[in-house]
Amino acid sequence: MGNSKSGALSKEILEELQLNTKFTEEELCAWYQSFLKECPSGLITRQEFQSIYSKFFPEADPKAYAQHVFRSFDANSDGTLDFKEYVIALHMTTAGKTNQKLEWAFSLYDVDGNGTISKNEVLEIIMAIFKMINPEDLKNLPDDENTPEKRAEKIWGFFGKKDDDKLTEKEFIEGTLANKEILRLIQFEPQKVKEKIKEKKH
Repeated sequence: MGNSKSGALSKEILEELQLNTKFTEEELCAWYQSFLKECPSGLITRQEFQSIYSKFFPEADPKAYAQHVFRSFDANSDGTLDFKEYVIALHMTTAGKTNQKLEWAFSLYDVDGNGTISKNEVLEIIMAIFKMINPEDLKNLPDDENTPEKRAEKIWGFFGKKDDDKLTEKEFIEGTLANKEILRLIQFEPQKVKEKIKEKKH
């Protein structure tokens, strides 16, 4: 990454990102310039990522969730996101195909990175998601999913797993594709995020 601090995006990274995402060269170059303004070093640290995330959720506590999202995108586990990891993160969460999004969701829930998900890991992510839900919205949740414990229990039940079972990536993706309820339960409402981003642009 010798030229990561220069003003231009390297041809190799540009080509790789165009191949792996739906973004155009113009979009990528414009984002790179604003990325460098925010992060002159060319890298986002965990703290910077959390503070960017927090701007979208001023009335919530997204720290725990942001940490998990950061971990799932820090492909080389070096504690920073470079521009490539950042763009792939954006693509996966906004424009990626369902399968890609579910692969990402699996890595989000696989907290210890061992290739399987346990019920405790599901609970850990759901607890982080609950910290981001507005108290008013919490009141409207059905009785069987209005606490992190109940929601984790419901998800685990849909997968037909015993408490100490593990879930593989294949089981996770196939189970979620086959059951829209699982998809709804495992995610923080992305619509809310999109609305926040739109508000920021105006």
